[in-house]
Amino acid sequence: MLDVQLSELLGDAPAGAGEALDLVAGFDDALTLGLARLGEEPAAALAALAGALAGTPIGERVGEAVEKVAAGSVADEHLAALAGGRAALFGAVHDALLARLDAALGRTRAAWEPAEAKPEAAASGAGASSPSGNLLAGCRVWLRELAIVGWRGVDHDLVSAADQTIEALLAVPELRGLAVLLDGLATELRASSPVATMDRLPARRWADLWTRAMLLSQQGPWHGGGAEQVSGRLLILGADVHEHATVVRVQIHAVLEPAGGAPARLVRTSIAAAKVDTIVGPTVWKLLRDQPVLLSALAQHRSVEITDMPLLPGGDLVWENHRARAGEDADPFATARLQLAAATPPAVTPLDRHPVRIAEPVFVEGYKSDGQTIDLGGSKLALDLDRLPSAGPLTPALVKASTACIGLVRWDGGQWSLQPLAVQASVKKQPVAAHNGDWALGPTDPKVAKAESKNGDVVAVLRERAGRLLRK
Repeated sequence: MLDVQLSELLGDAPAGAGEALDLVAGFDDALTLGLARLGEEPAAALAALAGALAGTPIGERVGEAVEKVAAGSVADEHLAALAGGRAALFGAVHDALLARLDAALGRTRAAWEPAEAKPEAAASGAGASSPSGNLLAGCRVWLRELAIVGWRGVDHDLVSAADQTIEALLAVPELRGLAVLLDGLATELRASSPVATMDRLPARRWADLWTRAMLLSQQGPWHGGGAEQVSGRLLILGADVHEHATVVRVQIHAVLEPAGGAPARLVRTSIAAAKVDTIVGPTVWKLLRDQPVLLSALAQHRSVEITDMPLLPGGDLVWENHRARAGEDADPFATARLQLAAATPPAVTPLDRHPVRIAEPVFVEGYKSDGQTIDLGGSKLALDLDRLPSAGPLTPALVKASTACIGLVRWDGGQWSLQPLAVQASVKKQPVAAHNGDWALGPTDPKVAKAESKNGDVVAVLRERAGRLLRK
């Protein structure tokens, strides 16, 4: 049974994982203080990083980079090597954790196939002297300044220095992901400036963002080449809703039955929209109404027939509404019971090999919950209830009363947890099922629907006001 399998995860972390994370913490401390003024302890931390990677393919470059930085020379190639070394340590921990999870679930993951290096496969899609190449160089300049002064040295002037580059990046489609990443980091730093006055820093988070941005700003085929075109039936398992002040994103996990009878595959797809902080709760779904097929499938529990939809190497469908049409009724719990275990999970792209990015769909049933954990035959798995969105009917009370759950197994803070996406429970002796996506076409709870109606259509009002401002 799956609950017994998951209980196998709850022992000690894989051998060496703690030591690897300690090395990362040492690097992050050095980045907090700044590489221009390395003290004895940060210098020792960088030397330990180089020592741990000495026997790897990047060991020589990381060792040279540590020597140069310790001598006061901080060049782009040295920072790229250090970022690569930090990412490699996290990647090793990720691989060990994911291998343990796959073994516990009896899953055989698709193998990663590196793309052949080609000039046109550079991250910018062009040479270093092209406009895109110049933009990447501009990114590296700002990231180098951050590394030199350290987080404690960040002020408003340094943050503002990135604005022009970010604006230019946003205008280049293939660089938009990097632009959003840099914009997010700059926004957090701006809100925290001057950082020197902060008592506590999110040092690991900022170092994660810096590392990813530094690697994405290099030339290289980071995402494994182009997408493949897939067709078939998409059976939705659940929706992971991310609500923030300025954006809402819905990531949907599903089983793809490819046309032609190929084995079923686990896939994801995401839709997102910009918003303001006054749009919250169920109202956020109105921002996504340009994706009617997907929203209907979520709310009505239907399958989706897709035709020639792009599928990226890491298992993400690039959603295009015109390539999809609504299919037949498809209960997510039936899909989870009958097909989830046999579906092939995707390979993980190199830059996504980080423990906090582990989010594997699973189905568990027949358990007991105290509201904070579920009992897996004597072992307890923590519930991640902080991720329950306000845009759906799933509540901590329903999770506590549940006996079956479709969720995502995650690893963060040194432990495994289960994030519920849908549950089956008994309320007043009546069976109830609740999914994060149930309100994609509007709330089904009469009280919530009444409150929504009373408040009016906030999205329509804001759009009308924005239209008037633009016309002026």
